Amino acid sequence: MKLVVLPAEEETHFPPWLRRKLPRGGQIFKTNGIIDKYRLNTVCEEAKCPNRLECYTKKTATFLALGKACTRNCGFCDIDFTKVPQAPEADEPERIADSAAELGLKHVVITMVARDDLSDQGASHIAAILRAIRAKLPTATVEVLTSDFGGDLTALDLVLSEKPEVFNHNLETVRSLTPRVRHKATYERTLSILRHAKASAASRFIKSGLMLGLGETEEEVYQTLSDLHQAGCDIITIGQYLRPSRKKLLVKTFVSPEQFEKYAAYGRSLGVPHVYAGPFIRSSYNAAIFL
Repeated sequence: MKLVVLPAEEETHFPPWLRRKLPRGGQIFKTNGIIDKYRLNTVCEEAKCPNRLECYTKKTATFLALGKACTRNCGFCDIDFTKVPQAPEADEPERIADSAAELGLKHVVITMVARDDLSDQGASHIAAILRAIRAKLPTATVEVLTSDFGGDLTALDLVLSEKPEVFNHNLETVRSLTPRVRHKATYERTLSILRHAKASAASRFIKSGLMLGLGETEEEVYQTLSDLHQAGCDIITIGQYLRPSRKKLLVKTFVSPEQFEKYAAYGRSLGVPHVYAGPFIRSSYNAAIFL
């Protein structure tokens, strides 16, 4: 297993496979302008995704619904944390649909902050967004990346009833690291959400993803891939964790592209139809590639 092990106090010296040129083109500003016009949030910006400039040049973005403050304070995520976020904006579903239409999206990706403060965890609002997109862009496909809804399967069913082509809920890391990496979510609860979504047959694809470089072992990654396969995942994404700020968990290792491919090959050998693995892979990066 080829890893670059970092000193505990420093992670600024990236290996060569994590260095790339910034994209160029005016489309970056056009995409930003449309998002700003409709007063929307994107996970690209709030989570400081390393691919956001590339995606913006392609007129794509992953919309972040229900505000930009989360009721969970996960160790890997740079989205703002608060126990009492602002109330959901009633017109957000229409604004997201209008923005997607102006961007000319053929595949629309919606993600959300966790909203443990709401009685349905925000599920009805996500369902309203899906309906608005269907009305505005009837030929577009839709992917939704949700929280675990606190394990409330009734809330989950509200979203699944809108039949998104892709249902995504990320496992994020291996079992042993889950308590340190995730705030309230648990390993088993995530697997139960994925199993329920698969059993519902509401979505064509069930998807999940995880980050590497937090201290997991090779054997733990293999076990996690097996668990996701048994939960019914059709798509698994595997990427390198990069610390978004000094307040978040340190990167323990940089995983080589060759090792990522080894994990992808193992996932495919289990029978997972689509496994995307690499240093810059993120859950919604090139999300429409398999449709």
